[in-house]
Amino acid sequence: MIKPFRIDIPQADLDDLNDRLSRTRWPNEVADAGWDYGFPLARLRELADHWRTGYDWRAHEAELNELPHFTIGIEGQNIHFVHVRSARPDALALILTHGWPGSFLEFLDVIEPLSRDFHLVIPSIPGYGFSGPTHERGWSIDRIARAWAELMRRLGYERYGAQGGDFGSGISTALGAVAPDQVVGVHVNYLPTRPDPDAGVELSEQDEARLDRVRSLMANRPPYQALQVATPQTIGYALTDSPVGQLAWIAERFAQWTDPRSPIGDDRMLTDISLYWLTATAASSARLHHDGLRGNAPCRVPLGVAVLPYDITQSVRPLAERLYDVRHWSEFERGGHFAAMEVPDLLAEDIRDFFLALLR
Repeated sequence: MIKPFRIDIPQADLDDLNDRLSRTRWPNEVADAGWDYGFPLARLRELADHWRTGYDWRAHEAELNELPHFTIGIEGQNIHFVHVRSARPDALALILTHGWPGSFLEFLDVIEPLSRDFHLVIPSIPGYGFSGPTHERGWSIDRIARAWAELMRRLGYERYGAQGGDFGSGISTALGAVAPDQVVGVHVNYLPTRPDPDAGVELSEQDEARLDRVRSLMANRPPYQALQVATPQTIGYALTDSPVGQLAWIAERFAQWTDPRSPIGDDRMLTDISLYWLTATAASSARLHHDGLRGNAPCRVPLGVAVLPYDITQSVRPLAERLYDVRHWSEFERGGHFAAMEVPDLLAEDIRDFFLALLR
């Protein structure tokens, strides 16, 4: 059953957060550490102080409640989603999927421009935010894609598009694989392409440089990823008990994956981090790194790709075209991993162009 949902965090939870922040036990830092040892102490103190004394969750909660929120049960799991209908009754529906350490909040700035032409369904991944923790093994990318197909079926959408970045990219392409008769196309703003010596394709110098970056990441897995893949429960204890720990864990990703020319404001970032903290979903969201590998079913529906210069990696088109039916390819001049938050106007225009072209 689909139920209306309203965000209403108990005041006791906000008071507890404030109290924990006021009692933070800070580590020392060596002189002139910069980023050599991890997130700089002075910047984290600044963010923690603002979170405690300047940031107003209630104001952001009220703003979020202006959107139409709902929940639904699928396969025993609560699923939260925002459902914004276009003024055009015959508009194509799009399901927009976030990643880690993001949330449905990523899409706030693309809702207005995209809803002119599309109905929008913006769910929270199981284990994230208001979808709440998962309680069993196996919430993989493929299983989430099947849940999305069921969600769209229950909403009455027989044909729709899918869009996402980070995990949302994998979930969207998996949705195209599990529901090819319903998904008209998939647009992604993150599409890792691994080196393939047997590909037999000609690569440019730019392509080779991009693959060198991928090789480096494969050889030196980021610490957050290694921990969340191997022991999400272990790191979950620290992040669920310490708000400053949760703050550092996510704020580091925003700092390192964002184009300096398109910074994300502290309040927007703190709203995202507050969502993880207030729903106690640090461990359950991290489990997607452990359980999330998708199957081998190919995504045969048309694909649109937006490549951003400050993303973790940049896609290599000749390799992508070996695996997907690439119909649209954009190279953005600015933006990073959180495209919908960093360059919402550019991303919304690219999404619109791709899907409207498919409908012509």
